[in-house]
Amino acid sequence: MLTSPPRAVATLAGTLYAYAFLSEFVLLYPVYTLLFTEAGLSVAETSSLFVIWAVTGMVLEVPSGAWADAVSRRLLLFAAPVLTGAGFALWTLTPSYWAFAAGFVLWGAGGALTSGAYEALAYEELDRLGRADRYVTMMGRARAAGLVADASAIALAVPVFAAGGYPAVGAASVAACLLCAVSALALPEHRTPARAAGGGYLATLRAGVAEVRGGRRVLGAVLLVTLVTAIWGALEEYVPYLAAETGVPTTAIPLLVLVVWVGATVGGLLSEAARRLPARLFALVLALAAAAMAVGALSGGPAGFAPVALAFGTFQMAAVVADARLQERLSGRARATVTSVAGLGTNLVTLGVYTAYGSLSAYVSHGASFALLVLPYALVALWLWRSAPGARGGRRT
Repeated sequence: MLTSPPRAVATLAGTLYAYAFLSEFVLLYPVYTLLFTEAGLSVAETSSLFVIWAVTGMVLEVPSGAWADAVSRRLLLFAAPVLTGAGFALWTLTPSYWAFAAGFVLWGAGGALTSGAYEALAYEELDRLGRADRYVTMMGRARAAGLVADASAIALAVPVFAAGGYPAVGAASVAACLLCAVSALALPEHRTPARAAGGGYLATLRAGVAEVRGGRRVLGAVLLVTLVTAIWGALEEYVPYLAAETGVPTTAIPLLVLVVWVGATVGGLLSEAARRLPARLFALVLALAAAAMAVGALSGGPAGFAPVALAFGTFQMAAVVADARLQERLSGRARATVTSVAGLGTNLVTLGVYTAYGSLSAYVSHGASFALLVLPYALVALWLWRSAPGARGGRRT
């Protein structure tokens, strides 16, 4: 293992942050549903596009992770935004149902190529430099960079759209994707691909699945990533509905959404502090965050968004720490494959939360839906509490 020159770590971190920012700096995000509507799509057709997007990502999630291990993680990180940008170009140049469907297939493929490869490359390069302990800090900051990019894209989409309409926001989105691909080329990759070391694609895929199934420690870490990441990630999509339910003017809803984004961003930046918590204290913090989410959501007023933002920040911290725990427990050449298995689990649970939320919304308020759907966090916290050797001082999360 090499001793890390500080400059090498800083360069790796800066490139990872640039990639995370540019991958989310897409001005089409706030307006693409309007583009679909103006192209004549019905709500049912738009929903079918979301299904195409989700299914594409799930089908390709694990195979793409094995491909990253067998060939090159940097290559996949380069290809992912190119595919996504091609999809956005299709939307802009030929707005029609089939162009939108093809664009979502390309976008879903791009997301699958990134998932697993990004985390695996970051962890192994840091480990090579003798600074694997920096992984939590870097991933927390990378997630914060993505959230800042989201907010920046929303802020810029309005004036850019006013100046040039869909062609302008489409061109800006494609440009961001291409810049993201260029940043991937600056990422270091010193590992020997599994294929070059005598292991083919199928062997790599089998090795990754076997590592997940072969031990409770890895399987437990995969389950923790899945549960901690998926629930709050799905609920984030419904925050505007929760804000509208408080009765504030429509113009104030983005401000309440911004409060939640700030909370999640701060949570990413504080991930290193959360990693140092003993396991039982970490479990307690997670349970308290679930309680804060429920109380804030059920309050029915804008003041309730303060505990909701606190909860989102805590869940963000927990997701980063859970990912770091998974990376620390992996060995062998199938790191991206195993991480992609966790990504597939996250996608499946996310779809389950979407389904549950849609079913609950017919009978209860948005606040009640939030409160009910964070209950699994209490169960996760109980699991972490019971599995921690607290009598011996607790293990680090």
